[in-house]
Amino acid sequence: MTTLSLPQLTVKFSVAEWQQCIVLVLGGRTPAIPWLKKITAEREVWAVDKGIDICKQANIAPQKLIGDGDSASLAAWKWGQAQGAQIHRFPPEKDFTDTQLALKLLSAKPATLAIVTGAFGGRADHFFSTLYSAACQPFPCVLADETETLFFLRDAMETTVECHAPTAALSLLPLSDEVNGVTLQGTHWPLNHATLRQNSPQAISNVLQEGRSFRVSITAGMLGVYHLSEAGVWAAAERLKDMA
Repeated sequence: MTTLSLPQLTVKFSVAEWQQCIVLVLGGRTPAIPWLKKITAEREVWAVDKGIDICKQANIAPQKLIGDGDSASLAAWKWGQAQGAQIHRFPPEKDFTDTQLALKLLSAKPATLAIVTGAFGGRADHFFSTLYSAACQPFPCVLADETETLFFLRDAMETTVECHAPTAALSLLPLSDEVNGVTLQGTHWPLNHATLRQNSPQAISNVLQEGRSFRVSITAGMLGVYHLSEAGVWAAAERLKDMA
């Protein structure tokens, strides 16, 4: 087991220990700035296109700036350059999304884990691409902000999650045609070597039974484990109220 700690939860994966954890900041929903500052502290940060606007807003200087620049503001892009970010500029007419290109760059770095933030709340097509691109990487990826967390299990993997705040919902998302041998413990509706099917996702909106931890394991397939933080839901509601 190896461990990743976020403000809202701690995840223990049955994968080899990684040497570095890199944060990719995408251009979707802006995470809460205090949360973003916590997860980027002492971690390398890569801004992906419009993610540079989020970095500028939070005053977090990225080590890399990746993308075609079609959605980032010119002011933020120039700010990133002035901060000394290494620029990986691509033409707008290309086969891969900016996020996919960033993940390709990450795949060249050994023993890496990626925290991908700014992935939620944007365009559905971009989220679909990011979801499956992250799930299929040879290294572990976690999509996260202060409200939502999504990570992935593949063939014979397991995880134990300790939640640091009340959980609003926990869902298991079959990302392959079938996910076999799904065992879920610590929830109101547990599973014991169940089969989940992509064409009929039913393990949605579970809740914790007692305490603040749960365990998931599978024997075959690809599974997304989605966690919704109750505290994050309230924080998002307050942000919407401030915008009204």
